[in-house]
Formats: sequence, C-alpha cells, structure tokens
Amino acid sequence: MTGYRLRPPQPVPHAPAVTRAADAVLARREADPRQAAAVLCERRAGDRPTIVLGGFVPDSTEQVFLLRGMLLRYGSVYYLNYPRRGFSIAMLCAQIDDLVDELSLSGQPPVILSVSFGGAVLIEWLRRRRAARCAPPISGAVIISPVACYEDVVDPSSPRPTTLLGRALKPFADPDADSSITERARSIFIKMFEAGANNRAALAGLLSPSELRHLRAAVISAIHGIDATGARERVAALGGLGHPACWAATGLPLCVAPTLILYAEKEGSVIAATSPTRRQLESDRASLFPTSECRVVRGGQTPVQHASLIFHHYQFLPHIAAFYRQSKPGKLVLAA
Repeated sequence: MTGYRLRPPQPVPHAPAVTRAADAVLARREADPRQAAAVLCERRAGDRPTIVLGGFVPDSTEQVFLLRGMLLRYGSVYYLNYPRRGFSIAMLCAQIDDLVDELSLSGQPPVILSVSFGGAVLIEWLRRRRAARCAPPISGAVIISPVACYEDVVDPSSPRPTTLLGRALKPFADPDADSSITERARSIFIKMFEAGANNRAALAGLLSPSELRHLRAAVISAIHGIDATGARERVAALGGLGHPACWAATGLPLCVAPTLILYAEKEGSVIAATSPTRRQLESDRASLFPTSECRVVRGGQTPVQHASLIFHHYQFLPHIAAFYRQSKPGKLVLAA
C-alpha cells in the first residue's frame, strides 16, 4: 500500500469533451442538472482507461480505493459519483454514452467496472445501446456482485426483507413513509461499512490508520450527504429497471466485449437468495455476454462479503488483474 502513503488518490473534475447525449436528455426534460453525476478523473498514460460505477454507497472514488493502483497501470480512471440530492438513470446513461464516445474517439475504448448497484446502471446502459442498435465501443466490462433489480434485494415472496440492504430500501417504496426512513437507511449503511472496518483480520496489511480514517470520513460523508430526495430517486431508479427475465426483449447479446462477472462467497447481507439477476446470469450468461466468465471470490481470514473490494481486496484483485492482463484493447469487437 506504499503508493497510497506516498501518492494518495487525487481525482480531479473531468470536463467532458462530448456532451451530446446529456444535452439531449436535458432538452427533452427527462432529467434536470441536479441529477447529473460528478465525473472525476485520475490521468495516466495507457490505452485502457476505466470507468467506475459504484454501488449505492460508497462513492466510486472510495469503491476502488485499493484497486486504483492496478487500474492506473492501464490508463486513466474515471469515477462517476452519483448526485446526493437526486438521481436519474436516463441522465447517468447519457453521461456514460458521452464519456465512452469521448474515449473511443481518442482511440482509448474503456473498460467499465461496475459494483453492486453499478451493475444495474451498466446493464441498463447496455440494454439501451442494444435497443438503439448502437454498439458499445468498450474494451471490456467487469461486473461485481450485481444488484440489477429491486427483487435482488427484496424477495417479494417474503413478508419481511431478508437482507440488510432490503431493510434499508423497502421503506422507500411506500409513498406515505415519513422522513425517518432516510435516517434509518443511513444507520444500516453505516452498520454495513463498520462491520468491515472493525474487522482487524480483514484490515491487516491493507490500510494504515491514517488511510482508514480518510476512507471512513469519505464514506460516512457520502452516507449523510444523500438527502431524502436523492435516496428516493435512487431506489425508484432500481425499481423501475427491467426485470432480468425481460433483458432478451431488447435483443441479444447485450455485450460481446470480454466480460468478467464476480460474486462474493457470502452475498446474503445484500443479495436475496432468490435474486433474479443471479438466476438469469447463471441460466443465460452465454447469450447475454458470450465472451464472459463468472467466478465466485473466496478465501481470506474471513468470508468474502458482497462487493467487499476494500476489506477483501486481496481476494478480488487477482481476478480483476488477470482480466486486464488478458484483454486485448487493440482487438475491439462491437455488438451488432
């Protein structure tokens, strides 16, 4: 972790050179400026930049806190940090359109790395490109612990949510719920983060005390910064996405670029046992992502948890590093 102590992450705002898709969304009034994500960048030389789509929390900048060093070996890293006072899947997909087009026009088709709810964003973006018969000019995709529909975290056949994330999100589906649900959701997200942060075995050799303080402050700030409107719009976006069983209706495959799908060995705190996304990927992965591989991340002194890229960094890193080594950016294949 020496690179973090000597050269900590310093992403800076990225001024997009291409804004056609985002401008069109604003012109059609499908979204407003408060719903735009903040795009940050750490610049490096390389032909395989990475676009990071994080989960509900933390922000993308903290999501890959320890993976960053490996990603920067291949090119710049672009972080899409979701707005805290709003959310629009139409605006976010448009921003991805613009950034991917900008990078591909410069001869640097990116890898898109998505985590948890970021998997919903990525799959929805791919579905929209497929429906428009507009091939995604990317070098590859990494999908980690995907949560791509509301039923992934809330089992509709169960009277009560069986996952921590389900307990946080389900109250937002009730239009008559009072404002206290936002504070309860914050408490659950903090509890989920602290469960890892308090695990000394998972932290050994990963973070210095100052790095952990920096990370905790950033994560807690993001959790408290999401207001009631932002939380409701994020949950509404997840609930409004197409059910995985309907993905094929927009045409297949969704993406023929190399794709790595990773699940943790212990997903139960977030993903329901009846997850439609996991079931669809297990039954129809070859049709959806024909050049993909799917692995379960195991090992370590403690069981690997959902999307635990920080506290189980050593378990996730070999899979992701091997994917980047094996992918060939010069041989880009586009979906029809």
